[in-house]
Amino acid sequence: MPSRLPAVTQPVTTAPSQGASHDTTALLRGATASTYADTVRAVADDIAARLSSVTQPFSGASRGELQSLVDAVDLDGPPSGTREALRETADLYATHAIWFHEPTYAAHLNCPVALPAVGAETMLAAINTSVDTYDQSTVATLMERRLVEWTAGRIGFAVDGADGVFTSGGTQSNFQALFLAREKARRGGARLESMRILATAVSHFSVAKSALLLGLPDDAVVAVPTDADGRMSPDALAETLVDIERTGDTVIAVVATAGTTDRGCIDPLGPIADLCDAVGTWLHVDAAYGCGLLVSTTRRHLLSGIERARSVTVDFHKSFFQPVSSSALIVRERPDLAPVAWHADYLNPQENAEPNQVDKSLQTTRRFDALKLWVTLRALGADGVGAMVDAVCDLAAAVHQDLATDRDFRLVGTTDLSTVLFRYEPEGLDPERADALVPQVRRVLFDSGRTLVAKTVIDGRPCLKLTLLNPDATLADIRGVLELVRSAAHGLLAGEALADTEEPPCRDVHPRLARAEGETR
Repeated sequence: MPSRLPAVTQPVTTAPSQGASHDTTALLRGATASTYADTVRAVADDIAARLSSVTQPFSGASRGELQSLVDAVDLDGPPSGTREALRETADLYATHAIWFHEPTYAAHLNCPVALPAVGAETMLAAINTSVDTYDQSTVATLMERRLVEWTAGRIGFAVDGADGVFTSGGTQSNFQALFLAREKARRGGARLESMRILATAVSHFSVAKSALLLGLPDDAVVAVPTDADGRMSPDALAETLVDIERTGDTVIAVVATAGTTDRGCIDPLGPIADLCDAVGTWLHVDAAYGCGLLVSTTRRHLLSGIERARSVTVDFHKSFFQPVSSSALIVRERPDLAPVAWHADYLNPQENAEPNQVDKSLQTTRRFDALKLWVTLRALGADGVGAMVDAVCDLAAAVHQDLATDRDFRLVGTTDLSTVLFRYEPEGLDPERADALVPQVRRVLFDSGRTLVAKTVIDGRPCLKLTLLNPDATLADIRGVLELVRSAAHGLLAGEALADTEEPPCRDVHPRLARAEGETR
């Protein structure tokens, strides 16, 4: 749809303030307060109009069409003024953005965002706080620390001993956790070349990526076998720990996942914690997806044992309905964060007693993203957020039941959260043809813009994936998505234009993992 922002036919020029040789009227300050209000209101009106009229998650424009639109913008051209620049950009970006709030968006771990958080985003962008040192952030630092305490309490850590910091996302949180584990092992005498990280083949790719960035050897990440649904096997973990001890190598961390990206399954955290405690190994729980269960009133028990972890990743922008980015790393014991600290005389001298968050973070300049969660909790309450988490899990369970009785589809596995894995596989369809249909169906649907679904590989076979994170979506909405899948598959089988597969149907999830998912030892 065209932007509702008023068009400006001539470039906007305004005289600079008296005595100045440059124009500051486009800067946010006291003298431009009314212009700020008008600007934000115009953008809000435009987005509101789009929200009320959008009927599908994507425009369907091709990559070539979008590239042409982007290339047509002359970034070195004459300035057009704020209002015209925003109008032009809305027509480009907002028109062709992916709208996660649409019920037929079901591809990835993206959620609709809570309105209180959107309001907070406006506030923090205008004030532009950097939460690195106290003298740049003051009350923002104290608010973030309070939210870290709140999250630690929800995990089950002792609030007076735990600590943490907000991050850009789960990848950064996982990297920092493994850095802390590496430093603990290194200071204990372990050599880099002997360090090993135990995870499963379906753990997030950031585990293998972190090992690479931390300078560990290519075989540092060892895949622990899983059960049929991809949950880490405690028996296999026990055997792997013994095997590695025999080699003289050092397990610096075990990474358990509370919500795998594809299956949405939660590793058995209690038994894994027992084994880690027995050998004194760092347990990190990647709860980027499953952290919403911390506020669930019906499923909190699925995270039993998370309180025994040494560190936990939480992604509020996945399961707490927050705008990107909003994530955190929480550690059970405050001293574990010490290896991150670095002192600069101009910023945070060592003798400075102020509460500087930069002492805990891999980042220096950092947005006050915690404000969004703060406002959301104050507006909706933890139970309100938890009810929405339960709603998407309930929806996924209902879709699983539907697919289990549909003769055209084959349900692939189960979930603890809100993902649905399935294949279009009616009776008589050759399995290899069903394999080829997966990327083709996904591409046809993406190109139409009517619905977005994902694809992945499970047990060597490609399948389609629904990631349900919209509490506003209904079973009827998702049944509609499945009908679009069925229709696309029927059309492709009938000989309509076939989309090329984008990649080989089977690939290793982690090239650096030493063992494949489910492999017996």
